[in-house]
Amino acid sequence: MGDKLVQQALATVLNLIYEEDFLGFSYGFRPGRSQHQALDALWVGIMRKKVNWILDADVRGFFDNLSHEWLVKFIEYRVADRRVLRLIRKWLRAGVSEDGEWAKTEIGTSQGAVVSPLLANIYLHYVFDLWVRHWRKHYATRDVIVVRYADDIVAGFEHRTDAERFLEEWKERLQKFGLELHPDKTRLIEFGRHAAEHRKQQGEGKPEVFDFLGFTHMCGKTRKTGRFIVKRKTIRQRLSAKLSELKRELQRRWHVPVVEVGTWLRSVVQGYFNYHAVPGNMDSLNSFRAQVIWRWYRALRRRSQRDRMTWERFWPLVDKWIPSAKILHPHPNLRFDARHPR
Repeated sequence: MGDKLVQQALATVLNLIYEEDFLGFSYGFRPGRSQHQALDALWVGIMRKKVNWILDADVRGFFDNLSHEWLVKFIEYRVADRRVLRLIRKWLRAGVSEDGEWAKTEIGTSQGAVVSPLLANIYLHYVFDLWVRHWRKHYATRDVIVVRYADDIVAGFEHRTDAERFLEEWKERLQKFGLELHPDKTRLIEFGRHAAEHRKQQGEGKPEVFDFLGFTHMCGKTRKTGRFIVKRKTIRQRLSAKLSELKRELQRRWHVPVVEVGTWLRSVVQGYFNYHAVPGNMDSLNSFRAQVIWRWYRALRRRSQRDRMTWERFWPLVDKWIPSAKILHPHPNLRFDARHPR
């Protein structure tokens, strides 16, 4: 407990220092910044800039392969206090315990440590953010957008040649610091307002999609005008995983009173909506709600062989405990413009 308090205190001090340095397209684990702000920035960037290509990148095992030596060097640029540097070295080399045996760590940082997210941001600030800013200014020929949430990164380009050059030079940059992009999870895809038409001309299928922070992003059109719009829906695997988790928990609560289960389900469903209820995602919200209702109904039916639950008796419970699906977040451009007035 004492060590966690020290980490929290140091993280607070370091945040004050590095918030002066961190760049605008970095969102992960920063005070006053959220996943939805990163999603807003990505949506607005694609809609307002001439984005025709998306680089969906994954840094392989970032937290496991972060170099202690480089991280300490980066921190020394801004922090001169040897006591602080000594503490950070201590936490980095705290080691891990596997099968009862302790092993010293030379790379990586524990994702469970209080200070780890900030240390990861500092590392990527120097390894990626500053490099991107320089690259965009000196080498990009046309529009380039970047959004980073911790080690989850998406970049958009007007020209494919820019995207391909960026990707190759980024790989070289990461190698210098002991990192690499995951070959199977890093993709360059055609995406944007001209993607559907261009792919149709080439005899190809619909534009590919990409995932970011829990949502699948797709090329779409508005219903009224038919103009291009970035559509978002909950990642299918995330939805399935959440429902599987809920099913297991319902089984565990098999004989818990209905009122307690209803209270718990309401918090689960509302929590899910609080994150996923973005404009255009109503189908996913309704699907999740319907599956929750069905699973609860089946659980109640199986509780008693003598007094089987009927739909007539069950619907009042649904009305009382299961929130209705509705959009809770504003359109991305409205929230983005409110935070970044021109």
